[in-house]
Amino acid sequence: MVELKDKIVGLLARAVVNMDENAVVQLCREAMQTGMQPQEVIEQGLARGMEEVGNLFAAGEYFVPEIVVCSDAMYAGLDFLKPFMLKKIQPKGRVLIGVVEGDTHDIGKNIVIMMLEAAGFEIHDLGRNVPLGDFSRKAAEVDADIVALSSLMTTTMEGMKSVVEDLRVKSGRRRFVIVGGAPVSCAFAERIGADGYSPNANGAVKLARKFMGLGD
Repeated sequence: MVELKDKIVGLLARAVVNMDENAVVQLCREAMQTGMQPQEVIEQGLARGMEEVGNLFAAGEYFVPEIVVCSDAMYAGLDFLKPFMLKKIQPKGRVLIGVVEGDTHDIGKNIVIMMLEAAGFEIHDLGRNVPLGDFSRKAAEVDADIVALSSLMTTTMEGMKSVVEDLRVKSGRRRFVIVGGAPVSCAFAERIGADGYSPNANGAVKLARKFMGLGD
């Protein structure tokens, strides 16, 4: 039985990577028929598949269209599993995310959201062109564990420093800050006092897991 379950979740992860929505739903059905728990199916199948999608994206083998279709396949699996969830699965952490004021580029942010959701995080999306003061206010409102900031423009990235400083003063508790975007670097993150930097969505998930004590 263990071998069968391992085979099913392996095929499920591969179906997500292959963007095969029908196969994802069928394999989720088979997984439940073997007696697996929904959380097992999500973590060992759907999330594992999206992790591989993130690796392919980081390697330049998959692009935004592929990410979107893979996510659709994953969400089809999640929708199938919802009726089997007798209680709400505890999220691994709360993430507040947004593109800083003056910047309207949000494709990268949306990919990060997809990957974090697949990894089991609760997401609060502020959208794009977010007034800098809104981050600390909303972080307190939703009790965010992590605040993720994005900027694709050199003219707006300095606003991240203001958000970090504002969070220190007003947040009320320790909140980790992740920054990202084309002009952003690890050195910049260190200079403004952010806790981490990632050049891609997969790295952002790894940072979030690390900050929540879930390993790399």
